[in-house]
Amino acid sequence: MRISFKLLALTIISFPSFCWAQTRTSPTDYINKFKEIAMQEMRTHKIPASITLAQGCLESSYGNSRLAKEGNNHFGIKCKKSWTGKVMYEDDDAIGECFRAYSDAASSYSDHSMFLLNNPRYGFLFQLSISDYKGWARGLRQAGYATNPKYPQLLINTYERRVSLQTTFMIGGKFYFCKSR
Repeated sequence: MRISFKLLALTIISFPSFCWAQTRTSPTDYINKFKEIAMQEMRTHKIPASITLAQGCLESSYGNSRLAKEGNNHFGIKCKKSWTGKVMYEDDDAIGECFRAYSDAASSYSDHSMFLLNNPRYGFLFQLSISDYKGWARGLRQAGYATNPKYPQLLINTYERRVSLQTTFMIGGKFYFCKSR
């Protein structure tokens, strides 16, 4: 009786952990899944794939956040007044903030590019080299993309520890091994 009770208790305790582990995306899987989309956005819009992918990793917790899973929002982009698409609500800097929602993750990546391109406060970033991921990381914080003062270092660390190990970016036949500055 004691053995079966212990076995039952162990099963009940272990089962949720097993199920949770099966539904989470690993950093490697996330990067492999979205690196081509990030590179296409870089070729089209000149936003470094290194930064796009690092932001996607960081903002969505490698695709595991509620915003990413339920709203396909991989960049934490809020609604603002001009947004007319789908929405979802999540606590962030304030309770119940409005976030953009998308039909698929690729739409989130595309909207992220348009969000940066169409907001004048990010315009100075496009003067930086496409391989200057540290400059872009600092510039995003300077322009107000994130409220966390550690955001640039978090992006840089995400790129250097995860993304750079799995990617080489190429534009127009040229390989980009992103430099630091």
